[in-house]
Amino acid sequence: MFKKRRLITAAVAAFALLTVSACGSEEESSTPAVEETVTNTIVDVASATEGFSTLVAALSAAELVETLSGEGPFTVFAPTDDAFAALPAGVLDALLLPENKATLVKILTYHVVSGMVMAADVTDGDVATVEGQTIKLATKDGVTVNGAKVVQADVMADNGVIHVIDAVILPPGVDAAALLKK
Repeated sequence: MFKKRRLITAAVAAFALLTVSACGSEEESSTPAVEETVTNTIVDVASATEGFSTLVAALSAAELVETLSGEGPFTVFAPTDDAFAALPAGVLDALLLPENKATLVKILTYHVVSGMVMAADVTDGDVATVEGQTIKLATKDGVTVNGAKVVQADVMADNGVIHVIDAVILPPGVDAAALLKK
């Protein structure tokens, strides 16, 4: 249980990290982070950045804030508020219900990769996520993650990097619309 919670916390931190990187300048991103103290976490960056209120609410509902505020490093492919709004009607509300927490955690941790991967270092291929399955990264016509386009890359945080994406990606086997039938 502790490992799962730590994994979830790592996923949340990765999401926040993506948001922080979007706000940082190139000069700021080259400044080394202090390893002893994580002061501007992925969650902090996401919380302070317009367009991530839904992500922050989801991280809180999934109890991943502590994880993604941890040491990291994490790479988070962070969906915007518009990306969450594009889910079928009612799905987001259903995901935020306590009884669907496990599914929400699975979806959010699917957006997180261990380690710090800058956009310039992305290569085509499958990459393992914190959730346990892989995502497909592609670089033709810009970076994409399972087809979702990276609309802002390399948003830096003290514990990782955030890449802003234009869609919520779902792990294989997760049918978010099925939550509406419960």
